[in-house]
Amino acid sequence: MKFVIVGKNIEVTEGLRTAVEDKIGKLERYFNSETEVHVTLSVEKERQKIEVTIPVKGSIIRSEQVSNDMYVSIDLVEEIIERQLKKYKNKLIDQKQSVGFFKPEFIEKDYMDDEEVKIIRSKKFDIKPMYPEDACVQMELLGHSFFVFVNAETEQVNVVYKRKGNTYGLIEPEV
Repeated sequence: MKFVIVGKNIEVTEGLRTAVEDKIGKLERYFNSETEVHVTLSVEKERQKIEVTIPVKGSIIRSEQVSNDMYVSIDLVEEIIERQLKKYKNKLIDQKQSVGFFKPEFIEKDYMDDEEVKIIRSKKFDIKPMYPEDACVQMELLGHSFFVFVNAETEQVNVVYKRKGNTYGLIEPEV
């Protein structure tokens, strides 16, 4: 695995780099040696956050963990990603183009599906064009944490979502 480690508001010391490579490196038993792992370490007030993103063709495996100790965050994120890999292994492998990113031992081993993904409710609704700010207001009125709408400026389907600290995010498709 190839690591790309960056720090935001924190210096990536040799100790942190070693901890990340040792802990996240345990995932090497699932991936081939060419797989890139993007790690961002950041500090905001007392929060020590690690974000790990592993792009595989057709999917992105991602987790972020926050605690008041960066080493604890590193331990937690490795456990979460390993659980995700085992849980979604069959779905990842069904996307045939992803197979090349994983080691044959991982592909051949069967893992129990802890929880199968099941859609239990389906909703249909009219989507009318609106501006992102109006979509945020509508989302708040509905009491939801996200809202799907057609952007009046781009005429594309977008999603606004509520972030921590009473801020909002906008998801737009790449064209």
